[in-house]
Formats: sequence, C-alpha cells, structure tokens
Amino acid sequence: MMRKFNEDSLLTRQEAADYLGVKEITLALWKSTNRYKLPVVKVGRLAKYRYGDLLKFVEKRTVNKPDASNDN
Repeated sequence: MMRKFNEDSLLTRQEAADYLGVKEITLALWKSTNRYKLPVVKVGRLAKYRYGDLLKFVEKRTVNKPDASNDN
C-alpha cells in the first residue's frame, strides 16, 4: 500500500529513491559527493528526505516546460 505524503513528510532513503526512480546507493553517492544539493534530514544515523524537497528537485530539473504565456 502506497503511503500518502504531504510536503513536510519525511521519506526514508528507499522511499525517496523509489519516488525519483533511482537506487538507494545513488542518493547516498549524491550526498557524499555533493553532486546535487538535495537536502537531507539526519535523524540519528538515518538519512530522511522531505517530500517537498523532492518535488522541488524534480521541478528544477524538468526541461522543455510548456510556456504558460502561450496558452491560448
């Protein structure tokens, strides 16, 4: 059963990876190499990802967006 998320929901690394369509290790590598500025919330030794940050991450990397000013 899929969990419902709001923008403040904290996702596990596995949930975040599933949402982005990447492997868990990819997120770990992005964090350790600073490849992307995807914020991570540390809860003890666990890495959590805020759902709202994932939405912003995807939006920022979306290319060929339709131009809203050309909607007739």
